[in-house]
Amino acid sequence: MFERVAIIGFGFMGGSLAMAIRDVYSCRIMGIDRSHQALQTAKKMGLLEEGSTQIEDIASFDPQLVVLATPVRAYYEIAPRLVHVVSPQCVITDIGSVKGRLVFFLEDVLGPRFVGGHPIAGTEKSGVENSVRGLFKDKKVVITPTPNTSQESLRWVEQLWKGIGSHVEFMDPYLHDLIFGAVSHLPHAVAFALVKAVLRMSQEEKVDMLLYAGAGFKDFTRIAASDPTMWRDIFTENKEYLLKALTVFKDSLEDLRKMIEEEKWEDLFLYLQEAREGRLRLY
Repeated sequence: MFERVAIIGFGFMGGSLAMAIRDVYSCRIMGIDRSHQALQTAKKMGLLEEGSTQIEDIASFDPQLVVLATPVRAYYEIAPRLVHVVSPQCVITDIGSVKGRLVFFLEDVLGPRFVGGHPIAGTEKSGVENSVRGLFKDKKVVITPTPNTSQESLRWVEQLWKGIGSHVEFMDPYLHDLIFGAVSHLPHAVAFALVKAVLRMSQEEKVDMLLYAGAGFKDFTRIAASDPTMWRDIFTENKEYLLKALTVFKDSLEDLRKMIEEEKWEDLFLYLQEAREGRLRLY
């Protein structure tokens, strides 16, 4: 397997991946991050041997694998710099929540050795200090190869994830964005919007309604505590499919509003029952 791995972006996800790799593979890890503090914390936690704020310093480390773990829009700045400082044999992958055109951009810049990846795991927390051991164990990882993807690089990335206990599934990059626009990006957008709505109502009614929020509100809006930079980038990069999902959600919400307004209680019951049955499929 890989003897030297560089992770660009040493926050919660990058740190958790370093932990997972450390627990399974005997390899050296280098961390790249804009924050000196993040790198110092990661070193104290035993997650890396070397750290730098400069991508160009990767050259002397000569990694066999590089993982992009930054907010996704940072890829546009990172990739053109990275291509000049790693060997042609170096495999490059990412753990971002958007694929689609990003995969093809990275493939254009980095070549067929790039393999898109998305572990379906995480929490609302950020920062390397909150890294979770075993975060990816028994979790699904979606890998998004293209017709140009190097089969050797693909095998290495698949083996990496399977080795740390993840379940690998292959998917077209654009199908990935359609699906996760609905089941991941839409729920985050709704959670952010719900908190904003209650803040607005609190201001208009001159009462702090959040003081009375119970478990239901807290459970539903937990993900609204997520990193705004990361989610701004995800919403921006998956704009098309997120807007499609928001339109369908808006229509569904309008159906609910009308049933309540027009007192169609039997229709309302059936609406709620169908939604409940859908949710129970997740258990």
